[in-house]
Amino acid sequence: MTSAIEAAYRTDAARILGAVAHYTGDLQLAEDAVQEAFVRALAQERAGTVLRNPAAWITTSARRIAVDYLRRARTAARAIPALAAQTPPAEETDMSDFVFTGDERLELILMMCHPELAEEARIALALRFVCAVPTREVAAMLLVPEATMAARLTRAKKRLHDSEIRFGMDDDADVSRRLPDALTVISLVYTTGYAAPGADTSARLRADAIELARDAVRIRPGDAEASGLLGLLLLTEARQSTRLDPAGDLVELSTADRSVWDAALIAEGEGFATRALQGGTGRFALMAGIAGLHATAAAWDDTDWSTIARLYDGLVARWPSPSARLARLVARGYSPDVGPTAAGAELDAQPDLFDGVLAATAHAARGDLAARRGDRITALRAYREALDREQDAAVQRFLRRRLREVGGG
Repeated sequence: MTSAIEAAYRTDAARILGAVAHYTGDLQLAEDAVQEAFVRALAQERAGTVLRNPAAWITTSARRIAVDYLRRARTAARAIPALAAQTPPAEETDMSDFVFTGDERLELILMMCHPELAEEARIALALRFVCAVPTREVAAMLLVPEATMAARLTRAKKRLHDSEIRFGMDDDADVSRRLPDALTVISLVYTTGYAAPGADTSARLRADAIELARDAVRIRPGDAEASGLLGLLLLTEARQSTRLDPAGDLVELSTADRSVWDAALIAEGEGFATRALQGGTGRFALMAGIAGLHATAAAWDDTDWSTIARLYDGLVARWPSPSARLARLVARGYSPDVGPTAAGAELDAQPDLFDGVLAATAHAARGDLAARRGDRITALRAYREALDREQDAAVQRFLRRRLREVGGG
């Protein structure tokens, strides 16, 4: 039987950490304090004490523990009186009606978007402390050894701890400066879950990202990029049920059963995408527009590829990442204004797309374009190159199926 403290840890640990981090301005100190508070809560539970609101008790206790840490370390002598004044003893505080506002985890991400932290460090911190992904799995997702990731997390926390820059949601200008980076982190959390649809953590990471995107829209309802990100995630999630077949193999968008897509998510996502495009033409607004055109097409043959290709033109002009450039070429291959022959030549003229993490995808795209223009030899060679570079088992099965369809055995 799951205890109340264990349940609180599963559902509220990240929110508690966010609340305490907001109070202390220090992620490392907050993490230590929250861990100690959970230990004390378990001791109370084992002693027979019933905590009416475990999350509230742990949050209050963690704040008090943080004050004690500061006193003992003598590192924040001037701040201690103010902190202590704000934190009555837990036993004197009635927090039975305590609820989280929804800002806590988003605030943690905003805190992590420190100018001195690299993007990978921000993503790792968000996965570990906001989404509660174990360090072992964070390391696997980011393709590094577990020991290396543990060391990187420790260094990143220390850098935040040592920095004199403190973040608070009440600093509107600082929130605005950090929000674009926070949206990128949220997007990458979703992508991490989306990239491994069969993994145990996939659904939770996608749900966490959508919840965080909703929080971003709530605190910045007029921000076009926040609306764009939420629209993008909702429209992508609406098609999630058809990404794999019952055998666990990837399903192409062209053959997906659109009747089982989530119509409510599509309608909601389309609303946010429209709002985003009306308010600007940023990266997430354009991506949401693209996702909206895919999701609202009644059938594959009804897809408005010309408009999708134009949206990709705008996206690449603003965000010329390899993934955006490759997706643009795929769209141009389907567009009646360009076609697979011209798009294939454009792809061949960008050799950098065939290096690094996108190599397998780029070779597969070359194979698709060649197959569609009837160049069987190039298609077979490209699919084999893609298969040699691909690590994901589901994608490998998909590529083998492609080879059989083209006639490569």
